[in-house]
Formats: sequence, structure tokens, C-alpha cells
Amino acid sequence: MLRYGMIGTGMMGSEHILSLRNIDNVEITAVVDPSEISLSLAKAMLGDKSERVQYFKTTKELVDSNLCDVVVVVTPNMTHEDVMEELLGRDIHILVEKPLSVSVESCRRILDRAKAHKKILWVGLEYRYMPAINQGLKIINSEDFGSTKMISITEHRYPFLPKVNDWNRFEKNTGGTLVEKCCHFFDLMALISKSEPTKVYATGAQDVNHLDESYNGLVPDILDNAYVLVDFENGVRACLDLCMFAEGSKDEQQISVVSDKSKIEIKIPSNLIFLGDRKTGQKGVKTLEAEPDTRIKYQGFHHGSTFLEHLDLIEAIETGSYAKVDLLSGIRSVAIGAAAELSVKTGKAVGIDKDYNLSIL
Repeated sequence: MLRYGMIGTGMMGSEHILSLRNIDNVEITAVVDPSEISLSLAKAMLGDKSERVQYFKTTKELVDSNLCDVVVVVTPNMTHEDVMEELLGRDIHILVEKPLSVSVESCRRILDRAKAHKKILWVGLEYRYMPAINQGLKIINSEDFGSTKMISITEHRYPFLPKVNDWNRFEKNTGGTLVEKCCHFFDLMALISKSEPTKVYATGAQDVNHLDESYNGLVPDILDNAYVLVDFENGVRACLDLCMFAEGSKDEQQISVVSDKSKIEIKIPSNLIFLGDRKTGQKGVKTLEAEPDTRIKYQGFHHGSTFLEHLDLIEAIETGSYAKVDLLSGIRSVAIGAAAELSVKTGKAVGIDKDYNLSIL
């Protein structure tokens, strides 16, 4: 039986709890959350197993209890570094939710402290596990698809949802929208391009959302729309089109990848894949329905990707393997998002070097 500890039991913490409850040979043994509302929600989700769980006030108490083989960090972004400070070096496997932290500098401090950690460190960039995206990645990585040249990702969706103490309304707590939300897409860009980012240019604003809200006299300052261009070292170019006041969209996400031979479009939540090539042209485009992953026993908010993420983590633990979504994936995706936020502020392109340092160009 693999023993899990939960640090944070809000909206995403709930997704992890319900995913784990549907996996055999896993037991949630310990929980930390300072919010009584979130704790009550967690106890309700744990159901008849809640009485067997120990509840703690601090991360240190949870770790010192020796009740956990794995810990899942699902706390607000700005707390990740402090929580990881308590966990790193302990004899536990760690899954930390995206983004790894709110800045490149903070991520780098986590990586430095992680050098002595002997167990698995996994970053929760679970979009790559969505069945439609996963199937698309297999096609993109096939020899027949060709050499990727261009990537375009669109997310047209609803505004940020309320969180405990409304922490996600401010850039200082989140890293900014392009870090908080879009690190998923920058991770996919790097995964598809198989290369490192070198330059980012972005334009964006807060035009519609949260402008009529006030918290202790402060109005939220998070972007609600942006275009982001990313250049990769191997010549691949990528574009993100983000709008967070587009509830009237049929598909929340659309991913388009074009190679020297082919083009693929992945649509979510329609879970449709359009695949064509230059030889047969528009008439030869095939429409595929993404194949359901029969292993998924809990869908959650992200089409079962969190569930599948845990299956891979558990397999890595049991086989003594490595994290498929490692800390480098975490810092890379934050670096692209942070560069985009800086580009929006300055109106200039931002360079990213091999160590993920940012510089205004």
C-alpha cells in the first residue's frame, strides 16, 4: 500500500484526492490545509476513509509523522518554495503542482536544494496526459509526420475561478496569468519542439475580467488575454492565443502542429483530431476521434489526465524509474511564462539563455 500525504485540499487538491481514491493499493494517510472550508471538503471526499486520515496544521508535522511515502503539494503558487524547503531531502517522493513556483529565481532555488533529494520529484504539468493530446503527441512523434516547424495553441475559456482568500487574483501570488495558467501550454510547446526556448515576444492586457473586484482596496492585476510568440533553438516557432473571457467557445483548447509533411489539429473538449498532409491536401484530411483511455476511473476537471499522471508516478516509484515530468520541465515552462509577462510589461522581446535567465532584447 502506497501512503499519500496531501498538502492543500482546494479545487485541484480535490482532483488529486478523488483520483487517488480510484487507484488500487493507494491510501491517503495525512492531510495539511489551514482552511477549514477546504478541510471539510477533503473529509467529505474521503468519505468513510476520512477517520483513518491524520490532519496536521503544518507541513513539518506531516513529514515528521512518517505516515507518507508520497506527498502531493497543491498549495497556492507563492507558497511552493517554502513548502518544498520542508520536503526536500526527506525520504519521500514529491509531486508538486504547476507552476513549480512564481519566478525563475524561485524555481532555481528549488532545483538547487533538490540536488541532494534521493526520491522522485514530479511536476504536475498534466495536460500532456489528456488522452486527445497524448494521442496527438504519438502522431507528431511518428516518422511519417515529418519534422515539426510551427506550433499554435489556442485557449479561449472562462475567467479564473474563485480560490481561498482570492490568492489567484494577483500577479505576485501567481507569477502572472502566463505563468499560472499557461505553463501547461509552454510545457507542450517544448515537448513537441524537442528544443529549448531562446526568445519570447508577447502582447497582452487585462481588458474585461475582475476589474470591478477589490480586495483590501486592491484591484486584481492579472492578464485576461494575450498573444505569445516563442522561438526555439532548433528553429521551431510557437504561438499562444489566450482569451479568458471567451465562454462562448465550442472548444476550450485547440493545438495545431505543422511539419514539413503534415498538419495535425487537436480539439478539446470535442476530443477530435484532424490529420492531413501536403500530398493529399484538404481533401485528404482525416477526422479521428480520440481513443478513450480505458485505465481512467476518474475524469475530474482535466479529462482524466491527473489520474493518468498518478499511474505513471506510481509506476516510476515501483520500478525505481525517473520522473517523466521533472523539475527541468517545471522551470522551463515557468521561464517562458515569466519571459512573456516581462515582454508584455516592456513591449520588447525577451531572451532566455540555457540556464533560463531572462534578458530584455
